[in-house]
Amino acid sequence: MAFENLSSKLQEVFKQLRGKGKLTEKDVKDALREVKLALLEADVNFKIVKDFVKKVTEKAVGEEVLGGLNPGQQVIKIVNDELIELMGSSQSKLTFSPKAPTVYMMVGLQGAGKTTTTGKLAGQLRKQGKKPLLVACDVYRPAAVKQLQVVGGTYNIPVFSMGNINPVEIAKESFNYAKQNGNDVIIIDTAGRLHINEELMTELENIKAEVKPQEILLVIDAMTGQDAVNVAEVFNERLGVDGVIITKLDGDTRGGSALSVRAVTGKPIKFVGMGEKLEDLEPFYPDRMASRILGMGDVLSLIEKAQQVFDEKQAQELEKKMRTLDFTFEDFLTQMQQVKKMGPLKDLISMVPGLNQAKLDDVDVDEKSISHIEAIIQSMTVYERRNPDILNGSRKKRIAKGSGRSIQEINKLIKQFDEMKKMMKMMTDMTKGKKGKFKLPFFK
Repeated sequence: MAFENLSSKLQEVFKQLRGKGKLTEKDVKDALREVKLALLEADVNFKIVKDFVKKVTEKAVGEEVLGGLNPGQQVIKIVNDELIELMGSSQSKLTFSPKAPTVYMMVGLQGAGKTTTTGKLAGQLRKQGKKPLLVACDVYRPAAVKQLQVVGGTYNIPVFSMGNINPVEIAKESFNYAKQNGNDVIIIDTAGRLHINEELMTELENIKAEVKPQEILLVIDAMTGQDAVNVAEVFNERLGVDGVIITKLDGDTRGGSALSVRAVTGKPIKFVGMGEKLEDLEPFYPDRMASRILGMGDVLSLIEKAQQVFDEKQAQELEKKMRTLDFTFEDFLTQMQQVKKMGPLKDLISMVPGLNQAKLDDVDVDEKSISHIEAIIQSMTVYERRNPDILNGSRKKRIAKGSGRSIQEINKLIKQFDEMKKMMKMMTDMTKGKKGKFKLPFFK
């Protein structure tokens, strides 16, 4: 999970601050020394860390903070505000040309995930009502054009290619194709190299001069740490980058590049790649990311993920079933499959406010056990899913054989399901105000 190590260490530092009724200047400086070490271990640029800690110290050791009612919380707020500022203050959205087609030029080194990201970006723009065209200008890497065609096919987006001719000519000709076919967005997948060289930069400068892109988007790999920041600096100096997309952030527990690249280049992070799926290319919100790093959750992103996969009408029907205790294994299976679409459960849990990293580490999220439950339910007949009370010994034996799980696991699932239904009944009784030990005092 992105920023896992940094988040864990910062939350431990702040836990100690909260535990003190009053703070001295020494308390704050000791805490910020730990913050500095945590940021450096997260592979954040040294100069940026030094500047960050200096700004926080200047604001945190003032009389107003140390003499306040809750100095620990005030220091945390200052760190939060500075983290947001470091990552760009506010979300930076893609801009569109007033006259179609809008051209985006994707640049970056080989292996950063540029081609895949190009396809994901096109898929997201199509969801917004645009009609994108992918342009294959990487004529050097073996099978690069084919890869873009496969990615385009995955999202049902057309790809313009002309073989191994001059990439500048391909980019130029894509305009005529876009106009003839009604494409209002052109996304150019340019060539990369294993390392920056003059030949690459000259070619990219020539494409830029020819197509005059609305935005040049630099794709960098979070896993390369400070190298990614150095790459961003060079690309920005030569091309004038308009925005950055950081890929593979889900696989980097440090996340230093995301905290450094904006400060070094002055260019906003527009998207982050958090997985392989189309929806895993997420808009970057500095305030939400800072909140997650400090263990304060990210409710807005959680809601947005839920809105993408949950059907509103279906959700209302499910709520009614839960209230009337008509909830079955079939409904449970549907819910599990929808939650899985939202991403890894540990990442979702990390968005819940109040679950700091220490608590999160104690949560045993076994993705395999969820797949086992799914296999058990899918091995039931539709009638059995809707009427779990009929699951006798012979039926359980058949389900165990079909799912590859043990009868003990099936019994455990049935028991947990029954307990969940009892809890639903208890909550329903509480809201109805029935007499009994679970009745709440404000219900008449």
